[in-house]
Amino acid sequence: MPDVALAVTGLTVNYGGVLAVDDVSFDAERGMVLGFVGPNGAGKTTMFDAITGFARARGRVVLEGHDVSDLAPEARSRAGLGRSFQDARLFPSLTVFETLAMAFERHVRAEGVVSTAIGAPWVRRSERRVSERVEELISLMGLGAFRDKFVSEISTGSRRIVDLAVILAHDPSVLLLDEPSSGIAQRETEALGPMLLKIREQTGATMLVIEHDMPLIRAISDEIVALDTGSVLTRGKPDEVLEDPRLVSAYLGTDHQIVDRSGARRAQPPAKKVAAKKGRQRPLQAKRVAKEA
Repeated sequence: MPDVALAVTGLTVNYGGVLAVDDVSFDAERGMVLGFVGPNGAGKTTMFDAITGFARARGRVVLEGHDVSDLAPEARSRAGLGRSFQDARLFPSLTVFETLAMAFERHVRAEGVVSTAIGAPWVRRSERRVSERVEELISLMGLGAFRDKFVSEISTGSRRIVDLAVILAHDPSVLLLDEPSSGIAQRETEALGPMLLKIREQTGATMLVIEHDMPLIRAISDEIVALDTGSVLTRGKPDEVLEDPRLVSAYLGTDHQIVDRSGARRAQPPAKKVAAKKGRQRPLQAKRVAKEA
């Protein structure tokens, strides 16, 4: 499968007697954005945990043709799997530039404490390259206005972008994003979609995105996978999946027709209130007629 960046086969996760992920299989082509939707408890985050090695699972995870199923999370990260979490945990006392520089630490050549302490030429060259790459990443992510601000001073939405930049510093070939719009303002959510597409265009990374914001996931996804009770419900183009009655039922507990009928009923005032209102109008009308006479 030369064009497949990530292939997941028979992924299964059990927590005691609870089957959290049930025989999930899918593949993602290079450079595509594959969205994942489903109600709370459908197993989406647990599936990401299993793919990245944070949850014990059965099944196979093949990244760029290499089986990483038995690797630890850090080894999968080095192999090219990047992962964001719902709560971005960054050091609040560091500036945005310092945070990104730390993320590039793996690219710094420092052969011992003495070399670093005396500022050996190879150490200085390595640090200059890191600074250049940090500036490139700041430009790519539109973080120039926050470059020298402390992480604690910027908004939740901006911290999300910094967290995403930290992950990109590790040069992932496949990027897993768990509800990137969670906890941020509507204006920031609207700006997030173009940002993710820009990252895909600039880096060529394959993206797997869990999201409850339907307009966002519809706008950025090439295809969407719907999950329910740990299993794959359906997969297809965004419009096909998001309008599937089974997904609507999983989210709302009913179907479109019942929702529409319920809405129509709620739009009409109760009969008793209408009658009472008419009853109150009669004395007023009688007084008005008497006054005119």
